[in-house]
Amino acid sequence: MKNKFLFSVFVYFIILILLSLGAWQLYRLNWKLDLISEIENSLENIPIELSKADKKNYLRIKTSGKVDFNKQIYLYNLNENGNPGFEVINPIVIDNENFLINRGWINFDQKEKSEINLFDETNIIGTLKLQTKANSFKPENDIEKNYWFTLNRDDVFSYTGKRFSRYIIYLNGEYKIPKPKVITANISNNHKKYAITWFSMAISILIIYLYFRKKNY
Repeated sequence: MKNKFLFSVFVYFIILILLSLGAWQLYRLNWKLDLISEIENSLENIPIELSKADKKNYLRIKTSGKVDFNKQIYLYNLNENGNPGFEVINPIVIDNENFLINRGWINFDQKEKSEINLFDETNIIGTLKLQTKANSFKPENDIEKNYWFTLNRDDVFSYTGKRFSRYIIYLNGEYKIPKPKVITANISNNHKKYAITWFSMAISILIIYLYFRKKNY
């Protein structure tokens, strides 16, 4: 009898854990939906002057500054079609503050070509994005060959001699070369699926437990 009681306690404890995990995923789902809605609204807003803005993720801005083409960074990445190439990153000074600006994607053979630097520094429309932690599985940057896999902040300092804002400016506009990256609110949101999984496991265990309990009593 004691063993049956302990087993029942264990089963109900597991079910409680699974229900808690499902409830947590529902909470995360609501949080993620609110975040996506906030991002979508931000991306639809008219760009505001960077110097007058409270910097935040996905804020659309307009500004001007001094771009450093001598310390141009070529960051390996795939374009929207899955083709490999480089994203062109430049240091830019805006109101005495250092930023990095991502001007868009180019083919490998366009690296170092003068045509990719036809850019209006006086009329910059872009979107701020907070720099995220790099994937630890990516290769190390080859600074000497200017072949980058991450914007490692220590490597960027070693290459440029400057520290930069954690907000990167992603250029918007009708530029063809480099082709600006399209910023969207396309964020991974699998919390509903996870919640269903946890709740389903809890229900399944309860049904199996009740079946064997009825059978054995």
